[in-house]
Amino acid sequence: MKRKLSSLTAEDIILDTFIALVMIMVVIVTLYPFWYVTVLAFNDANDSTMSPLFFWPRKFTLLNFTELLSEQNWSHAIFISLMRTLIGTALGVSCTSMVAFAFSFDHVIGKNLYYKLFIFTMYFSGGMIPFYVLLRSIRMLDTFWVYVIPGMINVYYMLIVINFYRTVPSSLYESARLDGAGDLRLYVSIALPLSKAPLATIALFFAVGQWNAWIDSVYYIQKASLRPLAYLMMDVINRSSRLMQMYEMASSAAADMASNAISATTTTSLQMAAMVLAVFPILAVYPFMQRHFVKGIMIGSIKE
Repeated sequence: MKRKLSSLTAEDIILDTFIALVMIMVVIVTLYPFWYVTVLAFNDANDSTMSPLFFWPRKFTLLNFTELLSEQNWSHAIFISLMRTLIGTALGVSCTSMVAFAFSFDHVIGKNLYYKLFIFTMYFSGGMIPFYVLLRSIRMLDTFWVYVIPGMINVYYMLIVINFYRTVPSSLYESARLDGAGDLRLYVSIALPLSKAPLATIALFFAVGQWNAWIDSVYYIQKASLRPLAYLMMDVINRSSRLMQMYEMASSAAADMASNAISATTTTSLQMAAMVLAVFPILAVYPFMQRHFVKGIMIGSIKE
């Protein structure tokens, strides 16, 4: 190690130092916005408005989160988000992987036609109104299943899994067929155990998409009991923004009333708390999925 360091020239040391400083700046610029949001979420709302915060909460409090979750419908919204994430991810991974497994074989009848139809859907869609009419015709509006059934197959994720299944030696399937295994047995006993990396990758994609989704609840859901957590967070942010506008536009007497209303809901701190709640589950899961994620996303990127 000493010999290696001694062989470095002055230009190498300057270049390495410059690269290290640049990378440190990139890390700070990337992580500090989220840290700042977390500091505001755990700091007293009134104290945050008096002077700016930079590195840590000056008056630590959980009031922002208790205010956010004080309404009864929040607990139910969390349950809806958890269920749509779990069920949607399970259905999405299973259906997408099964279709990808079928497309990985060359002897499938009509494979080229089906494959082109799937690829066509990546670039073109029928539009929001025809999709709404379709959901209404099959009586899926205002039901929980409108969250999970339309997204059971994702073509982009399917292509990732297809590239992996094509790397599996065909001799494994042939030897299993000689033992009497059918297509379902090949999928369950051979394909699935070997595809942990790509399945973990698309499972993370499905889970993040389902957890953060809220626009579908705006268009296709009218029942308050089916609203997910992300929708309520957007509603809180919009309400807080409207209160802030009222506060800025009101007269001095009305401003005091608006100020009391804003402090009761914590305004910006309430928004920061909502963001932390939305991001925390993904941050908690990602470290355990990172190894499979990096391996799965690189599948098929290099051809030999």
